[in-house]
Amino acid sequence: MRSTYVAWGLIIAIAFGAIAILVPEGIGAAIMLVTLSLILLPILRNYSSDPDLITKIFFAGLALRLLFGLTVYANGWFDFFGGDALTYDWRGALIVDYWRGLVPSNSPELIRTMSTNGPGWGMHYLVAGIYAVFGRNFLAAQTFVVVFGAATAPLVHICTEKVFQNQRVARFAAISIAVFPAFVIWSGQLLKDGLIIFLLVLAMTMVLKLQEKFSYGAVVLLILSLFGIISLRFYIFYMVAVAVAGSFVLGVSNSPASLFRRAIVLVIMGVGLTYLGVVQTATMDFERFGDLERLQRSRLDQAVSADSGFAEDIDVSTTRGAVTAIPIGFVYLIFAPFPWDVRSFRQTITLPEVFIWWAMIPFLVGGAWYTIRHRLRKAFPILLFSGLLTLAYSIFQSNVGTAYRQRTQIQVFFFMFIAVGWVLLKERREDRKLLLDAKRKQLRHIVRPEVQGQS
Repeated sequence: MRSTYVAWGLIIAIAFGAIAILVPEGIGAAIMLVTLSLILLPILRNYSSDPDLITKIFFAGLALRLLFGLTVYANGWFDFFGGDALTYDWRGALIVDYWRGLVPSNSPELIRTMSTNGPGWGMHYLVAGIYAVFGRNFLAAQTFVVVFGAATAPLVHICTEKVFQNQRVARFAAISIAVFPAFVIWSGQLLKDGLIIFLLVLAMTMVLKLQEKFSYGAVVLLILSLFGIISLRFYIFYMVAVAVAGSFVLGVSNSPASLFRRAIVLVIMGVGLTYLGVVQTATMDFERFGDLERLQRSRLDQAVSADSGFAEDIDVSTTRGAVTAIPIGFVYLIFAPFPWDVRSFRQTITLPEVFIWWAMIPFLVGGAWYTIRHRLRKAFPILLFSGLLTLAYSIFQSNVGTAYRQRTQIQVFFFMFIAVGWVLLKERREDRKLLLDAKRKQLRHIVRPEVQGQS
């Protein structure tokens, strides 16, 4: 394993050494890559039952994301793949300029950028923090996201193994997250999607760990992951919070020690989130964005502002309208883009991935059903969160491109169930083969004496 680790390290080092020489921003990006990798990888290896495997998965995912991200960066394809990256770059630089006294505090744009009442404010401060250290280095900020995107796959391995206690399932899920195109695209750029997915998996992993044994470190990581989620995409926080709280209420054991441990975790979480201002922020966000009329305006804007809008005639400002939107919204969320609805080159290049995804749906259904029947208590937070977010996106998503992008926040857990379905199929085939081989051997034992007797 050591030789494999060194080989991958040399490949990445050589690649980024060349970038550091050829690209002015490459030195900062190389420092970011090495520093974060040296911090995250040993931690992931320490918590994994197969550190050699997750090391390979980490480097494979890292190589794919670096290659994609550098291609987008070198060709300036930000508007094509993710125009938000330019917004985060500009707003992060604006905050740093304010810290340096170059922008007046009464600037309207600065006030909007620094406000913690708007969506995605955490990304502005994250980029600003990186720029404060490295200067306005877009590639360094992008590399930060890339490394966490690559770390998501090993974390999925750890999370999946905690739920299903099966190496084959964990390996399949982790490799899928490392190489599946949607995850590479959205975690290979300076976008918040990759960080959100990492934080979601981290939160669920810490919940599972705390179900087994109390740990201050796990509590701190859970609180920080929830804080990060609300700073990046506030409405997901509510669903994660419900799933986390519900899992501790249900628990995997009803022993007095388990009940006490879960109660202590909930109390510490409440105090910690209140101290960080998460509870107050969540309350304000819910009051500002939680009404159905505002949701309808946002949904309608998505539907009519792009060529890939759908179901713009549905009004979700009423409960009846919201319920009506669920079936068509669910179909588009899970299956879109459809080949017969393709309207742009950007949608066309996703079709091979979409066909692969469609082929995995039967495994998803089978794996989810097995999980509900045999791993319900253990997988409860993942099942509840996935269901809530699927329901929410089915109601207020009305744009194919946005649905495809945000589907990854659910797919990261869906791939765990797909892995279960796939392994179940393989095990059935192996069992049938073993049974057939056993029957053949038995038949040979019966026939052979008869032949010998005749001779």
